[in-house]
Amino acid sequence: MIRRAAVASLAAVASVVTLRTIADRGARRLLDAPGTTPSEATLGPALDALGGEIVRFGSRDGLRLSGRWLPADMLPPDGEWRPDPAVAILLLHGWSGSSAPDLVEYGPFLRRTASVLGLDFRGHGGSDASPATFGLREVEDVAGALAWLGGRGIERVALVGSSMGGITALASVAVLGDGSLPSADAVADPVAPVVDAPPRRPRIIAVVADSVPPELVVSVGARLPAPDPARRFVAGRLLDAASRQLGGDPRQTEPIRVVGLLEGMPLLLISGDADTTVPIADARRLAAAAPAGTTHLVIEGAGHAEAHATDPARYEAAVTAFLRHAATLSSSAEVDPIIATPGKSQSDPYDPVDVPDPTTPMED
Repeated sequence: MIRRAAVASLAAVASVVTLRTIADRGARRLLDAPGTTPSEATLGPALDALGGEIVRFGSRDGLRLSGRWLPADMLPPDGEWRPDPAVAILLLHGWSGSSAPDLVEYGPFLRRTASVLGLDFRGHGGSDASPATFGLREVEDVAGALAWLGGRGIERVALVGSSMGGITALASVAVLGDGSLPSADAVADPVAPVVDAPPRRPRIIAVVADSVPPELVVSVGARLPAPDPARRFVAGRLLDAASRQLGGDPRQTEPIRVVGLLEGMPLLLISGDADTTVPIADARRLAAAAPAGTTHLVIEGAGHAEAHATDPARYEAAVTAFLRHAATLSSSAEVDPIIATPGKSQSDPYDPVDVPDPTTPMED
């Protein structure tokens, strides 16, 4: 009996070691996102048609980043809007590939509202090699992009991101603040000459987050070839292993944990009701946890990050109206810092969905 118990114990230990080894191997694949995708090889002519310029700048923690700057269309075809030179849109891409596909898809209509900076996250496109961390460290890239925009004379920035980019957009407001308050660096030496002071960081005035899961286990688990009931459990073990490898847990800044901190920030969540990576029930859980005044746009028949491709007219109309309203509001409204304190939510010009108590059903 003792021998059988010992054999069973050894087998259990071996199973734990094997599972940890498998999890570590899977986590390395999870963090090693493709820096570019095969489809990007055909985007050269479309990028040339967009124009703009390739730019380089540093992340807040010292990596070299790449991006493309698209000046605003100062004479948009609708004739009802003139872009403000002090406003820009920071476009944040998903887990795989560079910013190029998103610039080609979204750039033409976004630049009719404001200039656009498409950022290549660390480990993607022309930026320095680094693991993909689902927003945990990509926030440092956003901080670097905001500093570059401030040096360009930009005063107000809207964050627009899909999938991992949307996760990072939400985390950036929670971690960096909206920029209403001066940074410690800006007030460290009040008698220093003005010419020596760095440009003030632009204020974040709005967030558009497309195809964003409430928890990382939702989107990671959806991609696993495991039986459905086990996917989120396995995803949790992969994220445990990823946390060990990174020395930090990406789940610390996942949307469900930070979205409540965006009180007072204009927020547009976009989902597809045919998304299998972020099922609509999970998308609605995130919307229910968001501050009052949040708008949740659901595009029928759209898969993951496919809402624009599925219904471009509705998508562009909603995003354009939202961003222009936020830009107009920010140019005249008194600035209140976003620091996770209770406050009155911003109203929306096109009948936003006020998020009810999470225990009650929500209509989109």
